[in-house]
Amino acid sequence: MSTTQSERLRELLAPLVSARELDLEEVEVTTAGKRRVLRIVVDSDNGVELDECAEVSRAVSEKLDETDAMGGAPYVLEVTSPGADRPLTEHRHYVRATGRLIKAQLTEGGELVARIVTVDDEGLDLEVPGVKGRKPTSRRLAFGEIAKARVEIEFNRKSVEAATESADETDESQEEA
Repeated sequence: MSTTQSERLRELLAPLVSARELDLEEVEVTTAGKRRVLRIVVDSDNGVELDECAEVSRAVSEKLDETDAMGGAPYVLEVTSPGADRPLTEHRHYVRATGRLIKAQLTEGGELVARIVTVDDEGLDLEVPGVKGRKPTSRRLAFGEIAKARVEIEFNRKSVEAATESADETDESQEEA
């Protein structure tokens, strides 16, 4: 079985990325007109800062210049972090999404929107939001029950920290009155 260019690049570049305590999530080579784009997606448990992407980009560029992995044709190198709505495909993706709302397509059909409470080796403990004023319910979902999943973007959700600070400020203002 022959390996693809992306697989060969992954083998070459994974040690550079892991040396920076990052995970190599994706390596993709695409053609855009007459040019090629090498897109590398990196992530970590703490997210990825712009400076880290720049550092990885420099290291990858140097490594690719030393080898013939991309051949002689010109290409554009992009190093980025995963988008907020990227698919959850690895155990570590679910761990990183703890506390977040996800939409899961179930293997038996249907979908479930719920918040990840905890993750272990077998699956997820979820909080399913209540509908029409009902209280949220708990649900256990095994990884085998999930056909695909992704984080749902929440525009109006306060972080736990911000909500706590807001409550503290309200308590203080009431005490002063």
